[in-house]
Parts: sequence; C-alpha cells; structure tokens
Amino acid sequence: MKHLESRASPAIRRRAKELRQQMTPAEKALWERLRNRQLSGLKFRRQCPIGPYIADFYCAQFRLVIEVDGGVHVAQAKADEQRSQGLADYGYRVLRVRNEEILSDLESVLCRILAACPTGE
Repeated sequence: MKHLESRASPAIRRRAKELRQQMTPAEKALWERLRNRQLSGLKFRRQCPIGPYIADFYCAQFRLVIEVDGGVHVAQAKADEQRSQGLADYGYRVLRVRNEEILSDLESVLCRILAACPTGE
C-alpha cells in the first residue's frame, strides 16, 4: 500500500503551512485538544500534506484523517466524497466532523475520534 505522506509537492507543502496559520475557530478548538498527544497519547498533525491533499488533522499511527467541514462543504459535498474516496483508495480512513459539532460538543467529537482508532478508548 502506498504511503502518500512524503509525496506532497512543494506547492502543497506551502499551502499547508498557510492553512496552519489561518485555522478556523473550530479547527483551533479541536487542535487544542489533539496537540501534544493529549488524546490518549495519539500523535496528530494539523494541515498535513498527503499526496495531492491537505488533511485538516492526521494520525499516522492509525492512518486516520479528520476533516473539519464548515458551511462551504454543503456546496461541495460531491468533491468531499471524491476526496474521501481518493484517500480511502490509499488505505486512509476519513472521519468528517462539522464545525458546529466541534464548537457545541467537543467531547462527543473526541469520543468519535477515539472510536475510530482501533485501540481508542
């Protein structure tokens, strides 16, 4: 199975860096709980290049991509589905969460993330 983490173009890596500096309030809130292995010791990266994609959050140990969806994602549902399928074709699992879920019930989102990890509690 191919690993795409190291195959991102320089342009994708530059864009990921820009996105890390422009995180949405929901992304910031989630990152505050994922960073520094706070969630059951799991290591997450934010705005992580994976091939032609940039994952909002990524746990390499479980090949889990977490995508944070805002209002714009309603209009691009088909593109999001294709993106998720593209990542799945390479063995990545994609968990999509909405901004509103993070901002209103972060604990529930964290439980869903743990449930998506084979050894998650």
